[in-house]
Amino acid sequence: MKLYTKTGDEGMTSLCGGKRVSKDDIRVESYGTIDELNAHIGLLKSYLQSSLMSNIRSGEQNQQELKSSIVSFLEDVQKELFVIGGELAKDNSTLSKLPSVASLVIRLEGKIDEMMMSIPAQHEFIYPGGSLMSAQCHVCRTVCRRAERRIITLSKIAQIAGDIFPFMNRLSDYLFVLSRYLNIKTDNSEKTWENACR
Repeated sequence: MKLYTKTGDEGMTSLCGGKRVSKDDIRVESYGTIDELNAHIGLLKSYLQSSLMSNIRSGEQNQQELKSSIVSFLEDVQKELFVIGGELAKDNSTLSKLPSVASLVIRLEGKIDEMMMSIPAQHEFIYPGGSLMSAQCHVCRTVCRRAERRIITLSKIAQIAGDIFPFMNRLSDYLFVLSRYLNIKTDNSEKTWENACR
């Protein structure tokens, strides 16, 4: 079986269920941005795993355990992004519950609270950057927010499972806190913009 089907050569694609829509349809844009986010999280995992190997070679046990735990959690996030992408790709989506997504929201909140206890309070805007891992967290965060905006737009014309909205919002928060956490734990100083809106 060949990978290419040629059925999308004129700018159309099929939703789950068979309905044909334009490739720039807001539903396609929504699950496509989820796919993009998943790819960026995959890159973040690769940076973490690469750094993990460096820690193993240098014998830094604490860093090994820390990064390994984050990679494992990000894999759980990726699984739920596939669940959400599949839900958004249905041409007859409903308001049905997504228990695994709702469960991960609670875990995201726990991870956020845990990291917040070990990093300084934030008083200014923080420049994205620092370590490669932290910088990639910011890329993931901004793509997550874009995916959230696309899903909100879709929700104005279609039914969306309610568990998706808090998940996207909390995931963005998690990625922001993770960026700070990784910088601080790897001794990369945070650079702040002090001219914040008042």
